[in-house]
Amino acid sequence: MSVANNENDRYLLTGWDPENPSFWQNQGKKIANRNLLISLSALLLAFCVWMLFSTVAVNLNRVGFNFTTDQLFLLTALPSLSGALLRVPYSFMVPVLGGRLWTVISTAILIVPCVWLGIAIQSPETPFWVFIIISLLCGFAGANFASSMGNISLFFPKTSQGAALGLNGGLGNLGVSVMQLLAPFVIMVPLFSFTGMQGVEQPGGETLWLANAAWFWAPLLAVATLAAWFGMNDIAGFRASFKKQLPVLKNGHLWMLGMLYLATFGSFIGFSAGFAMLAKTQFPTVDIIKLAFFGPFLGALARSAGGMLSDKLGGVRVTLINFVLMALLTLALFVTLPGSSEGSFIGFYLVFMGLFLTAGLGSGSTFQMIAVIFRQLTLDRILKNGGSQEQAQSTAVTDTAAALGFISAIGALGGFFIPKAFGTSLSLTGSPVGAMKIFFIFYAICIAITWLVYGRRRTS
Repeated sequence: MSVANNENDRYLLTGWDPENPSFWQNQGKKIANRNLLISLSALLLAFCVWMLFSTVAVNLNRVGFNFTTDQLFLLTALPSLSGALLRVPYSFMVPVLGGRLWTVISTAILIVPCVWLGIAIQSPETPFWVFIIISLLCGFAGANFASSMGNISLFFPKTSQGAALGLNGGLGNLGVSVMQLLAPFVIMVPLFSFTGMQGVEQPGGETLWLANAAWFWAPLLAVATLAAWFGMNDIAGFRASFKKQLPVLKNGHLWMLGMLYLATFGSFIGFSAGFAMLAKTQFPTVDIIKLAFFGPFLGALARSAGGMLSDKLGGVRVTLINFVLMALLTLALFVTLPGSSEGSFIGFYLVFMGLFLTAGLGSGSTFQMIAVIFRQLTLDRILKNGGSQEQAQSTAVTDTAAALGFISAIGALGGFFIPKAFGTSLSLTGSPVGAMKIFFIFYAICIAITWLVYGRRRTS
């Protein structure tokens, strides 16, 4: 393995062969881990930006705005909608431009919504449509997941992909928790008062500097951009046009696995976006903002564990058990909500922590399934049609990366549907029960698909 001599390609790796044990131990592992470290750092910050409105929306009316509950839920949901749609082109960008350059570009552009949101928050006259645009721009951060996971899958051997993708995705997902943990504290401190920012005094005498929740991430994103430019690599031999990657969309397993990932990662990101707003509507006397971070924190850690468990026990087995638990927890949530009784916040919070935990675990296990299944499907297809082993290996890597990216786009839609379902259910019935019934049915369908398609017979 070597680095290309051309000055313009000095970060390009040639002869990359992670499946060779000697190469992996002597050279490959160190380079792969460096790229993984920078990638997951940039992805963690991207998730912070993606879920900004989950914290900002709860506080907008406290600083002078007058938005309805449904409008606030919409602001928390829109980043996931745009993020999901953008994951489709993002999933193809690594083979087109290279992982290093695309990580630099996709991280740098996130500074724009952070700066703009901090400015918009400071004027209560800012119209709702401006926040809609900024919310959609935050979705660019969610799209980073598709390209990041596809890129990292190129660096690691198949025996380590579950762990590597679990770490990249899990610690990246941790950005949701990091943001929700830090935001309540940074908005209480005049960090950027030198810019002329004015805080808003609250009835209790405290001052709220809500713009900090957005501006805080801008300098960190700049550092991550520089780290990607100077510290990451591209791998020679894995460039592919959009046209060469599109055939993967014809594979029926892509859509079935996409449904499973929608149920796991979609639940994680959807609950992350909507949990604080939902808790506020159901238990208005509880200050949920300082407790909301723990669910995404559990889910992010569980994602890494899900990938590692799947490497040892099999992704199908872990995913199946996980869906059963998610369905049971959804049923348990019904008895904790206010209705005929006052409900139980402690029960509500604990059950939701269980949902975050299982959603994160399932995100890791389903992603491991995707990588293993698509790799084997592609190898079998190329070899069956008379292709060489080398051609089969190369195509398998490219197809798997494209599949990972596209399925991640399907999963991200949960971040839009779940908060929107909560908002619509509350608007129509005054309760989130209707939305939770739909989630339970969906989890039951996923149990059937996992068992019947992947559990009882070999994928073909």
